[in-house]
Amino acid sequence: MLIFNSIQKLQNHLNSIRNQKETIGFVPTMGALHAGHISLVDKAKADCDVVVCSIFVNPTQFNDLSDLDKYPRTLEADCKLLEEANCDIVFAPEVKEMYSEAELELKRQKIEDKGWTNGHSVDFGTLETVMEGAHRPGHFNGVAQVVSKLFRIVEPDKAYFGQKDFQQLAIIRSMTKQLEMAIEIISCDIMREPNGLAMSSRNERLTKQERDLAGIISKTLFTIKEQYKSKSVAELKAFAEEQIRTVPSIVMEYIEISDSDSLQPIIDFKQSKSVVVCIAVKLGAVRLIDNVVLF
Repeated sequence: MLIFNSIQKLQNHLNSIRNQKETIGFVPTMGALHAGHISLVDKAKADCDVVVCSIFVNPTQFNDLSDLDKYPRTLEADCKLLEEANCDIVFAPEVKEMYSEAELELKRQKIEDKGWTNGHSVDFGTLETVMEGAHRPGHFNGVAQVVSKLFRIVEPDKAYFGQKDFQQLAIIRSMTKQLEMAIEIISCDIMREPNGLAMSSRNERLTKQERDLAGIISKTLFTIKEQYKSKSVAELKAFAEEQIRTVPSIVMEYIEISDSDSLQPIIDFKQSKSVVVCIAVKLGAVRLIDNVVLF
């Protein structure tokens, strides 16, 4: 497995691979890897000749800088996991390799950088005004900023993302389409811990007791999936709120039952051909998200 910190050195190597007509799969991550990330690598290995995994804690997508400081950084352990998974290339740049000081200053001043698309105009419309977009101002601008940079650096044939970040997946698909990038975006199933908790790097910040308590999140979502044919949207949302309240240390941030394409909340299941239920909660100092596609 090769490890690159330099954009130029990575691109030189990837260009030699393209000359051999080999397909490139890409798994962008922020590190603190777990079995969910490795499942993306496994899928990419099955589909492509060469797999690149990036490890970069992106500062521009954190609207809470204390959250950025607390985000786990475990590069050595991550690289060991990736080598065991037969990943071909790791790209682990420093912040200064990815961003100019001017770009970082805009973030520090909480000014939205309209130039991150290199002259291209990208409008996510209502995709970024609900759920995560409503509760984390600037988050998706930062996500799109770094993913567009990584896509231009790696130029993969396919890129792999977990379904846990359902709204992020929609944003990236929209961005890729608007920027006319010839990259196939692959959605991969959520990997879960034994109690149903969606795997996340943030789980490392939970105590054992908190991990056990967090099982109620997925339990609530799967109950909604079992009952949606016999209950209304309003009844199911009320049920979810009631369930979460049974665990005093978990605070509901939102529960939305939405159209899978537009991500807009629905009030009747007859409104949409495909529906997803998304949830965000705070457990202690850790924010957790999850979702289940109903149909």
